[in-house]
Amino acid sequence: NVVAIDGPAGAGKSTVSRLVAEKLGLDVLDTGAMYRCVAWAALFELGDVSDPADVARVAAAARVEQVGTRWIANGVDVTETIRGVEVTAAVSVVAAQPAVRARLVELQRAWLDERGGGVVEGRDIGSVVVPDACLKVYLDAEPTARATRRAREKAGGAEISERDTTAELASLNERDRLDSTRTVSPLVQAPDAVVLDTTVLSIDEVVDAIVDLWRER
Repeated sequence: NVVAIDGPAGAGKSTVSRLVAEKLGLDVLDTGAMYRCVAWAALFELGDVSDPADVARVAAAARVEQVGTRWIANGVDVTETIRGVEVTAAVSVVAAQPAVRARLVELQRAWLDERGGGVVEGRDIGSVVVPDACLKVYLDAEPTARATRRAREKAGGAEISERDTTAELASLNERDRLDSTRTVSPLVQAPDAVVLDTTVLSIDEVVDAIVDLWRER
C-alpha cells in the first residue's frame, strides 16, 4: 500500500503528498527532509560536506526521526534549520554519496515496513526505494513556475520580485542538474509512473487525480 510521489524541487510534492495522505488515511514520509537532516548533521559535526568518507560516517551514525510534522536529528529539532540556505546548498552533495543513499533507503523501507505502507515523496521512490509501489506518480512543472513557488515559500507570504524568482531559478536549475546526473539513484521518472504537470493543474486537482488513481488501481 505505497503511493510513490517523485519529482524535482518545487513541483509541489510535499503539499500534495500531505493532502493525499490525509484523504487516504495513510502516513506520509518526506524523504528529502531525511537527506536534509543528514546534511545538517554533517555540517554540524564537520563544518562542511567535502569529504565523502566523513559524510558517510556521520550518516551511518545519524539518528533521524519524524515526529508528527517535526524533524529530529541526533536529538535536536531541526525542522526549520534544514530549510535554511546552508543546508539547501549542501543537501545535493550529501545525497549524491552512495553510502548516504544506502543508509537512508534502508531507513525509508523500514519506515514503510513498520506502517504497512504510506505516501512517500522524493526523487527515487518509484525507481529505487519502492519499485513495486501500488501507485507511482511523477509531479513536474515548468522551471519558472517551480522557482516562483519556492521564492514565495521562502518569502512567507511577502511580495517577491523578479530578482527573487531569477535567483531561485538558477538555484533550482543547479539542483536539478546535480539530482539528475548523480551516479546513484538519480532523479528519474519511473517508466510506469503517471505524470502530472502542476504548472497547469491546481493542488486540489492533483490531489483528486492521485486519489482517483489510487481507488482505481
